[in-house]
Amino acid sequence: MAMLRPAISLLLFIALVTGGLYPLLTTALAQWWFPLQANGSLIRLNGEIRGSELIGQHFSEAKYFQGRPSATAETPYNPQASGGSNLAASNPQLTQQVNERIAALRAANPQAAHDVPVELVTASASGLDPQITPTAAKWQIARIAQARHITPEQVAKQIDAHT
Repeated sequence: MAMLRPAISLLLFIALVTGGLYPLLTTALAQWWFPLQANGSLIRLNGEIRGSELIGQHFSEAKYFQGRPSATAETPYNPQASGGSNLAASNPQLTQQVNERIAALRAANPQAAHDVPVELVTASASGLDPQITPTAAKWQIARIAQARHITPEQVAKQIDAHT
């Protein structure tokens, strides 16, 4: 019994430190040093939360940039189902999905170059990433300019300004 008391005391102390004090300290420091990131990098428009800088959104209208495909189950860009497709490069199902995405992108962007940027047809490891390369953005210029009734040069200028 004498050996159990120090073991139980140590267990309670470690549980208090790692389960209580450490999380409170890191949360307080994160709120102090990085409040935007600690709260999810939320995008607000007119006081309304419109999304997060860290999680992609599914845009189907021609006037928006298409991002990386989502690998989350059932609902695209569902942060509660984060994870990749887990399909190996040799898996025929992955090849079929990529070929279908290429065909859909080419149909939506008939004026674009033949080669589709790889990040527009492959999901990220989390299945949520919103970022695309400048090459992928520029590949979509003609479609966006046409849908927004502006010149391709205006779209290219915006891409350059935000790169």
